[in-house]
Amino acid sequence: QVQLVESGGGLVQPGGSLTLSCAASVSIFSFNAMAWYRQGPGKERELVARITSGGWTNYADSVKGRFTISRDSAKNTVHLQMNSLKPEDTAVYYCYALQTNRNSWGQGTQVTVSS
Repeated sequence: QVQLVESGGGLVQPGGSLTLSCAASVSIFSFNAMAWYRQGPGKERELVARITSGGWTNYADSVKGRFTISRDSAKNTVHLQMNSLKPEDTAVYYCYALQTNRNSWGQGTQVTVSS
């Protein structure tokens, strides 16, 4: 069973930065893709950023130019660098991994953007 463990969430002021990390229990190259999703208060879960095994990335329009997804294959970790954070970025952020016949989710990490 694949385990995904997120870290790096917390409280940050508007305009600040945070980096989320997702550590996988297996090689990240066993995944077709990895992604970050988020679910804000009273909202549906939405895709934030995705990176495929080939390194192709895509982002939600609301975070383009502010967030960057990257991976560290040596540590089996995917990161989400979040800059210029806004109050509307407040959400629980979830790591997601897609394999041929299985989806895996992390437990989530809270990000709160507030002054």
